[in-house]
Amino acid sequence: MFLPVHTAVGNMFFEILMPLSYSLHFVCIFALYAMQTDSLPILRNRFMRLSRSPSLLGMLAFSALALGGCASSSVNSTDKATASVGMDISLFAEGAFTQEPEIVDCETAAGTTTTCYKLVTSGAPAGREPGPFCPRTITDGPDAGGAWFSKDGTGDLVDITGEFILRLSDYYGDEKWVLYDAKTNEVRYTATKEACLGAARPDVEEQYKQNCIECQLSYLDDDFSLTFLIPTTPIPAAETGRVRTAGIALDGTELSGPAPVDAILGAYTIAAFDDCGGHINVHQGYHYHASTGCTDTPDSNTEDGHAPLIGYASDGYGIYAMTDAEGNEESLDECRGISDDTRGYHYHAASPSENLFIGCLHGESVHPAIDRGTVLVSPTNTRQ
Repeated sequence: MFLPVHTAVGNMFFEILMPLSYSLHFVCIFALYAMQTDSLPILRNRFMRLSRSPSLLGMLAFSALALGGCASSSVNSTDKATASVGMDISLFAEGAFTQEPEIVDCETAAGTTTTCYKLVTSGAPAGREPGPFCPRTITDGPDAGGAWFSKDGTGDLVDITGEFILRLSDYYGDEKWVLYDAKTNEVRYTATKEACLGAARPDVEEQYKQNCIECQLSYLDDDFSLTFLIPTTPIPAAETGRVRTAGIALDGTELSGPAPVDAILGAYTIAAFDDCGGHINVHQGYHYHASTGCTDTPDSNTEDGHAPLIGYASDGYGIYAMTDAEGNEESLDECRGISDDTRGYHYHAASPSENLFIGCLHGESVHPAIDRGTVLVSPTNTRQ
């Protein structure tokens, strides 16, 4: 007599619990996929769209309660240390963007569908005027000029003073290094837009060889802009990638790939930086080739003594200064990356004269990472 009742009750619970069981299974898979692919913001958005269906609200509510259990049993301390921390738009300087940052659908070069921050900039650093670059006479001091890579490619940049220009033949051991007029003591530099266009390129035009190269923001087209597409949440790549565009600085300017130093020096030119490690061309606007502290986050953001953030790589991971508050450098991987519990995986910039920020890309990136209007970043599009 009681068997039918038990059977009925059992069937009732079976009919209720089985769908909930499937729901829990779905949520666990959902959570684990998000954690392993670093795509939580994307999945969260799609999950929320799904949850708007009234018929699914109860199932999803139950699943949400169970989510902690399935996730916590699958993530160990190593996972936490390597978890990625996405871009924090609030850390960018005021005026870094010419329009409000957007989140858009995008696809990485590896074919992964994800979401990206679309960041539009003017090609000028927010909050300051670039320069100076080239001194005007061989008697000028350090305040009149900028900086350049050291000849051994390590350590700090060297000051471009009048004395430096005067002694270039000794510095490089080649008597053809004469970038000044011996009669007037004036430094030869690219003083016009035409000269900038002819010299700020890997194949320097003959008449602009033996010059100190500088360009001005006024040489850019009136509608010049750069559009960066950077994953909202970094996606670890199956293999490390080549650095074409290192990323974006916190002042909204490009962290460039390596400058073509051999071509520059081969034309007996100096593509002068300002003291912040950046210079200008008409394709990239103002852009950096070295980290010298100009875009570091304030000390208030580095209470633990960690090196300050300088920007974000084109794969979405943070790039920090080379050394911490005590002047120590971390033990880094081939990409100049490391993981910790606070920042997840992140990079540390190389020394200013190394002509790079990071050694390779740990994560997937959109290619091209920057839309320059009519000029796009490509493997063969290397600028000064």
